[in-house]
Formats: sequence, structure tokens, C-alpha cells
Amino acid sequence: MSITTAGKTTLGPMRITSKGQVTIPQRLRERYGLMPETEVEFVEVGGEIVVRRAGAQSADRAQQIVDRMLGAGHSPLTTEEIIAIARGYDD
Repeated sequence: MSITTAGKTTLGPMRITSKGQVTIPQRLRERYGLMPETEVEFVEVGGEIVVRRAGAQSADRAQQIVDRMLGAGHSPLTTEEIIAIARGYDD
């Protein structure tokens, strides 16, 4: 996955901050699955700067969501209690 301005779609000019930061438009972040904490790299290709996922990070968007949520759920109930509630058992 790469994002470049060489394509036919132009989203208008972006301003680089004094810290060298630029905002990737939400539409592009969603289209290419650029979730918070996604590492990207900037490479020069044919005289243009291309933004792409860093290294071997090739998980699709769904996998990124699962990875972020893994271990995030906390419940005082046991697995058996949750299953009983889901099945409608009133033990």
C-alpha cells in the first residue's frame, strides 16, 4: 500500500507544521487502514515522496483492529457465566 500524489485524485494542498508534521486525510486513512499507532515510512521514488506502511507490517485492517483489542476486555464473570447469560440460562 502506498499513498502518492502522482495519481489522478488530488485532495488539495496540505501544510507542513514547524515540526514537520502533516495530517493524512481521514478518507485516505480509512481507505488504506492507517489506524492509530500504524508505523509508516517515507521513501523517494522517481523524484516523489511516497508514504507506505513500515517494514513487514502487512496485516489488513481487520487484523489491526483485533490486535489492538486483544486483551482489552475485562469482566468479573467467568467464561461459563458469560455463555450462560448469552444462552438465557437463569442459574
